[in-house]
This record gives sequence, C-alpha cells and structure tokens, in this order.
Amino acid sequence: MQPESVLAADGTPLGARSGDTSPLDNDTPALSRRVFLDGCGLPAAWSGRPQWRILETGFGPGLHFLTTWQAWRADPHRPRLLHYVAVDAHPAPAGDLLRAADADPTQAPLAAELTRQWVGLLPGFHRLAFDDGRVLLTLCIGELQPMLRAQRFEADSLFLDGFDPTQNPAMALPDTLKAVSRFARQGTGLAARTDDDGVRHALAQNGFQLDPRPGSLRGVFAPAWTVRRRQPVREGVEAPGHCAVIGAGLAGAAVAASLARRGWRVTVLDAADAPASGASGLPVGLLAPHVSSDDALLSRLTRAGIRATWTELAHRLDHGRDWGAYGSLERRPDGDVRVPAGWSAHGPNESWPAEADRLAAAGLPPDTPALWHARAAWVRPHRLIAAWLSQPGIEFRGNCHVARLARTDGSWQLFDDAGTLLAEADRVVVAAGFESHHFAPDLPLQPVRGQVAWGRADDSALPVTPINGDGHLIAGVPDGEAPQPLWLIGATFDRDSTDLAPTDADRLINRDRLTRLHPGAAAALAPAFDHGETHAWVGVRCASGDRRPLVGPLAPGADDGLWACTALGSRGLSFATLCAELLAAQWHGEPLPLPQTFAKALGTQRLWPGSD
Repeated sequence: MQPESVLAADGTPLGARSGDTSPLDNDTPALSRRVFLDGCGLPAAWSGRPQWRILETGFGPGLHFLTTWQAWRADPHRPRLLHYVAVDAHPAPAGDLLRAADADPTQAPLAAELTRQWVGLLPGFHRLAFDDGRVLLTLCIGELQPMLRAQRFEADSLFLDGFDPTQNPAMALPDTLKAVSRFARQGTGLAARTDDDGVRHALAQNGFQLDPRPGSLRGVFAPAWTVRRRQPVREGVEAPGHCAVIGAGLAGAAVAASLARRGWRVTVLDAADAPASGASGLPVGLLAPHVSSDDALLSRLTRAGIRATWTELAHRLDHGRDWGAYGSLERRPDGDVRVPAGWSAHGPNESWPAEADRLAAAGLPPDTPALWHARAAWVRPHRLIAAWLSQPGIEFRGNCHVARLARTDGSWQLFDDAGTLLAEADRVVVAAGFESHHFAPDLPLQPVRGQVAWGRADDSALPVTPINGDGHLIAGVPDGEAPQPLWLIGATFDRDSTDLAPTDADRLINRDRLTRLHPGAAAALAPAFDHGETHAWVGVRCASGDRRPLVGPLAPGADDGLWACTALGSRGLSFATLCAELLAAQWHGEPLPLPQTFAKALGTQRLWPGSD
C-alpha cells in the first residue's frame, strides 16, 4: 500500500484522513514558527541546555520538525542534542516532505536530508539521525495511544497538531490528552493548533495552565498537585562526565561515540595494541536483517539496529571502499520465502522474495528459494571502529589489560594485573565480548568461535551481491593497494570454544558451505583452495543465553555506574549502534530509540525478574 498524501492540492496540510485543511497562514513554515516554536518559547527556552526533547502528536509533511531543526541550526546557544519524537499512524509520501518546504526555500536542504532517510517506514519505531547524530528524530508509526505507551521520557515541549476535533475526534479525547500529559514535567511547554473548548478543558484537568489564542493554545505544565511517576525516567546521570569503556570492538567503540556526542570524555581501554583486535576485526562482515513470517522480536530488533548502523556508515565511511550498500540475497534451502503479511516489492518493507532476474544476475538459478534484502551491505568493521574512535572527546589506550575494578569515593578505578592504576572514571561500560565475564560472572555469556576463509580474486563468476543463508559469501571488496578485490566465506560456529588457532577441518567446512551457497563461486575458487592460496581468520564471538545483546547494569538494582554492553553475537554490525544509543538514552532520560518492551528485551534486567 502506498502512503497517502497529507497535503491538499495547494500544499496546505490535510487533517489526519479528515479532509480538514484549516490553514492558519498561507506560509506554513511561518505557521510552525508562530504556533509551535513561539508557543513553547523556542528557541529561548532551550538556550544553554544540554538537550531538548520535543513530542509531537503527529508528523504529516514534517513542517514542524523542519522548522524546529532550522531554528536549532541557527541558534548559537542551542542544546547539544535535539530530540524530536513524533507519532503518526500514516507516514506521508517522501514527495510531500519536499513540497511542504516549497514555501521556504531555506528548508529545502533539510527536507532533502529528511527524504533520504524516509524509507522502510513499517509500523513501529524508527530513529533518524541528522547533523552528526545531534538531531535525533524518532518516528513512531502507529496509533497514538499505543505508541505513547511504548515510549518513556520527559518532554520539554509538546506540539499538539491542531486539527479540528470535530473532524479528528480521537486527538481530542480526554484519555488521549491524559496520555500526552504523562510526558510532561514541571514547566513543560505546550503548543496546540486548536482553541477547542473541550481540548482546553481536558488539558487544564491534566495540570496545564493555558493561554488561549485565536486558533491555537499555549500552555505550561504546572499542576497544583504532586505528580507521581510509576518509575524514574533516567538512570541517574545529571551531567556528562568521564567514562571508561573496556573493549575497543564494535560495542565499545559505538558506546564511546554515543557518549562523546553527549559531552562525555571517554577513555577506551583494550588489552590489544590496536582497536578491532578481537571478533570485530574480521576482514569484512555482512550487515543483513533477520526476516520471519511472523515478524518475530529478532526480526524487528535487527531492522531497528540496521537503520541505526546504516546512518553511521553513510555519514562516516567511504562507500565502495569501507562499505558497499549493494543489498544481499538470502538463500532459503527449505523453500520457505514467506514474509510478514502485507509485505511486497512495492511496500515500505525492504525485504521480499527474490525475483528471477535478480537471482540470475547473482549467478543463481532463477528458481532458487531466496529473499532479497534491499537494506543490506558489506562492511569493513575496523574502518567503522576507527571512525568512531576518532571522534572528539575519545581517547584510545592500547596494551591496557584491565584485571580489576574498584569503587572508591564515588568513582571507579581500573587496575592491571600488576596493580597499576590504568584509569579512573565516573562510570564504566564493560564491552569486552566474552572477556566481559571477568567483570560480570553472573551474566550468562558464552564464547562462540568462528573461522572464515578469505582471499583475493577478480573473477566474474563471483557475485557482486553478497549471498547469505547457511553462512555468507562476500566478494568484490576493494582491499587497499591490493591488485585484486577481497572475498570471504564463513563462518563456523563452535560454541564454548575460545581457541584462536585455525583448523583444516573448519577450512573444509567453509569450502563445503561455499559449494552450497554458490556453486559457481565454489568452482571459480577451487584452485585457490586446492593450492593453499586461501587465508583463515578466527575470532571469538560472545553470545547470551537467549542470543540477544545485554545492555544495562551489571548487578540487579545497582546504581553505581557499572554497565555492560556486550553479547552482540554474530550481529555486532546490526546491534552495536542501537545498543550504544539505548545505553546513552537510559543514562540521560532521553527518548528511547525503540519501544520499551524491546529495550527490556535487550536489558540485563531481564535476567533478574522483578528488578526493573
């Protein structure tokens, strides 16, 4: 199903499927500034604040977001981080976003940036990042009340779309406005594009002091009663400080980058002399989603994670050298190519049953059971890690084997085997893969050894598109000054093994895997295998008992600042950015990048029933 336009023919916004245009101005960016920014005292209200969090009960063509983003960019006293959360049941077509900015040409570049990420908008949460991750748009696609229940943060400003309640009554229901008010803190500003008496009364009943204007409302949350929240909304961090991160793989580097963007000074320590020396150091990896016909939890988590990583790749790395966004074909030997109901090659989903011409282009028979993943890519992980660790505020320190942690006078001290103090920090994040078990013996961590085979070849029989299924084949990867591109096949899964020595048995397993995945490539590479011209690489992944990452405090109920971000398993590329952003959001009371239930599914708290 194609998105419905939310603009009338003259470019004015339509009410949510109501046909209500109710324009207050012909100049719609001026409307956004007058009603919403001025109504909430912006940009003056956010001056000097570390972050500002806005909740909009709609998104439409994105005018209010674009106007807010534009004001943030123009303000020298802007907050370090701007969070904008919008709930919309029906995302507009990308063309509407561009048309909406026509009235103000200065917004056109922002609208173009927004449309570049305006893809894959299935129901659920979608985190879009702009301006080096300092402007974060969280789109919640679905009906308002369920989406609000799935989110958790205190808003600094509330933007209520002002469609006529007689045309869109669900927006004006007392229960809806009560749900919105739960996001308010003392002093939260409110702006609404309506002056309806029922809306005004319901907002007043929920603690807002209001200043009605013709066609709009302004207000502030100032209840005469003490507001009691069911749970605290932040982990306890009042301001950025110094954080030590143990581990310089994908998880540790992603955490460092997320915290540094929020003003933290981060020291990353690793026992090796260089970053990406463990499981994250494989020559090239595949970023691809998990797809199931019932859209299981893992499927939805990988979609969210891939979107987050994709933004980082596009912003920080050189396409065609550091990563290649060429999609992937996932072979399904059992013939099951079912996808969730309603998915198609023409919908917002980015995976569907592969067409015969795409299979043929990859050198596979046209009747091969397979899925096509449009949002998939090969990635050189060490390049992404290097880009993250090069961000301002991050110091990498190699040859630092952290053997012991000690809590002293409100800070953490990190010591090596000889008792030498390596670092002292306000908080610590353990992101050392399976080595994390030294600091968290109660976490159910399992080592999973993996061996890959790789080499260099410039052969037309090797597919340009990565092939995955039982393992994966990646080919045609530029490799520095090497005259031929790199190929890789893998990987084995040896649970409870930490042996880093390559084995001939695993070499044969990978060769057999290649034959099953792509017989043509296996034939082309047979001489390299026969003549010993392939290489082996071994790494040890870290998995949890339920095969999901672990993000959260190391002990139940602990508020001492010792956290873990580990157990990313074989999906480090998919999960690193998402887990790092989740950790940072929980520390600072920010809007979550994914629904609360998903956050709990990744949290260490799931290991201790009743602890969250």
